[in-house]
Amino acid sequence: MSLAPIPQSQQDRLRHIELRLRFLGEVRRPDVMLRFGIQSAAASRDLAVYRDLAPQNIEFDSRSKGYLLGSAFSPLFHTSADQALAWLAEPLGDAIAPSSESLLPCLMPSRLSHPDLDVLACITRAINLQQVLDIRYHSISSGASQRQIVPFALLDTGLRWHVRAFDRKSNEFRDFVLTRIQAPKVQAECTPQRHEAPEHDAQWARIVELDLVPHPAQPRPEITRMDYGLHDGTLRLKLRAAIAGYVLRKWSVDCSPDHRLQGPEYRLWLKDHLSLYGVETAAFAPGYLSDKALAA
Repeated sequence: MSLAPIPQSQQDRLRHIELRLRFLGEVRRPDVMLRFGIQSAAASRDLAVYRDLAPQNIEFDSRSKGYLLGSAFSPLFHTSADQALAWLAEPLGDAIAPSSESLLPCLMPSRLSHPDLDVLACITRAINLQQVLDIRYHSISSGASQRQIVPFALLDTGLRWHVRAFDRKSNEFRDFVLTRIQAPKVQAECTPQRHEAPEHDAQWARIVELDLVPHPAQPRPEITRMDYGLHDGTLRLKLRAAIAGYVLRKWSVDCSPDHRLQGPEYRLWLKDHLSLYGVETAAFAPGYLSDKALAA
C-alpha cells in the first residue's frame, strides 16, 4: 500500500499518528478524534490504514486499548528536529505543514544546533511514559560519562534544547543538552522514585517575578516601551527559576546592578538584580553578579 493515492487530509492524520507513536510512544483513537474533530469510525479507519502501511511501526495493546510503538519502527514521513520540537511544544497544532512554502515571504533565523531525532524520540517517550534512561553524556567540565536520569520536561533556551531531569549520579535535578546525549536506553526494570518527581525540583517549582524596564543607556526609551508593550514603563515576567537565566540571555537583558552593560543589544534592564537570588540559571543572565561576587 502506498501513500500516493491517499488524500492529503488523511495523510495529515496519519502523520499525527506517527508523531505520537515516535515521540510519545503511544496513540489512542480519542487522540486522533480530538485533534481533527472526526468521529470514532473515521479515527479507527485511519489507525487501520496506518497499520496496513507500516505494520512494524505500531502494536495494539489490549490492556490500554491503544497502540504502542512497534519494535522495528521506521518512519513513513520525513520530520526534521525543528518540526518535531515545534510539534511537541505546540499542543493546539501539528506545526508541520505538508508544504514547506509559507503563505507570505517570511524569514526566520535557523538554529545552529539540531538534536538527533532518535535520541530526541527516546527522551520524549521516556518523559511521556515516566521511564528511567541510561545515557552517555558529554560535559564540558567533566567529559563523557554514563548517567542514569529521570527526564520530565524539555527546555528551549533560545539557543538550544535541554532536557530537565533528575540525575542519579549527582543525586540532583539538572539540565542536559540534547545534542550531548548519546545512546539513551530505557531501563525497564527501574521506576522513578518519589523524590525524583518534578514537584521535588526546587528550581522547577519556584516562580520568580522579574521587572524589566528600558535600559538607562538607551537614547529613546519611549521606543523600547513601544517595542515591548511597556504601557506602565515596566514589563513583569513570571518565570520558573529553572529557565529564568536562559530567557534573560535570549532577550539580552542587562542584569547588572548598575546597568553597566553597553551596546545597542541591551534594550532592557533588570530593575532589581536581587530577584535572581538563589536562581541557578542566573549564571547565564548577562551582567549578573552573585552576592558573593558583589561582596568581593
